[in-house]
Amino acid sequence: MRRIRITLSYDGTDYNGWQVQPDLPTIQGAIESILAEIESAEVKVEGSGRTDAGVHALAQVAAFSLNNPIPTRNLEKAMNRLLPRDIRILSAEEAAENFHPRFDATAKTYEYRILRAPICSPFERRYVHHHPYPLDESRIFELAKTLEGEHDFTAFAAADDTDALGRSKVRRIFSSTASRQGDHLIYQVRGSGFLKHMVRNIVGVLLEAGKGNIANLESRLKGAIPPGPTVPARGLFLVSVEYDPRKPPAAPR
Repeated sequence: MRRIRITLSYDGTDYNGWQVQPDLPTIQGAIESILAEIESAEVKVEGSGRTDAGVHALAQVAAFSLNNPIPTRNLEKAMNRLLPRDIRILSAEEAAENFHPRFDATAKTYEYRILRAPICSPFERRYVHHHPYPLDESRIFELAKTLEGEHDFTAFAAADDTDALGRSKVRRIFSSTASRQGDHLIYQVRGSGFLKHMVRNIVGVLLEAGKGNIANLESRLKGAIPPGPTVPARGLFLVSVEYDPRKPPAAPR
């Protein structure tokens, strides 16, 4: 049995997120469906994380096990031939037998795109949150940096079905920056891991700060305030997933 690691990109607009759901289109479901054709058997695909409905990915990482001896380059071509055009396999490679795209990840980077122009082009509407209203952007830039470090992000997390397990909501943020790039306000965050809706809630809070409704983030970083507001999923992109380069991959086949 071979372990295969893939990097993929997708437009999440027409999908109910990554994770398989009965009778709903999902990214994981689409990939498992075409791999079942290639393998002539059920194939379980594991991702580095569960992007929500409508969220996009520039470089998601996933892995699965196959008996089929097809070379990875041919597998990449076969998957792209069978998948919908809004999901593309960027690369496929042999991985160590115990490789897990979620548990082995050391960092992830997300980006949220806000369009500040008065008019949103119909060709961009699926990929930005259009917010042409007055904002103190310098305040957003300043507060974004205060999220760096290790904090309890309870006040930035939506309710999750794992909450009953009492797992910690402390996460380490390596970098948190907001910048103006032309007509776009871009928020980018790199961290050890993220909670449900965490990035979208962070952006929602930063926008409120830019409107003058929030002075600082201290009470939120102590978990003393309910989560939210949450910005739309369409502006969010999973940019990259990182792994320890010292952990060797499997030998190529």
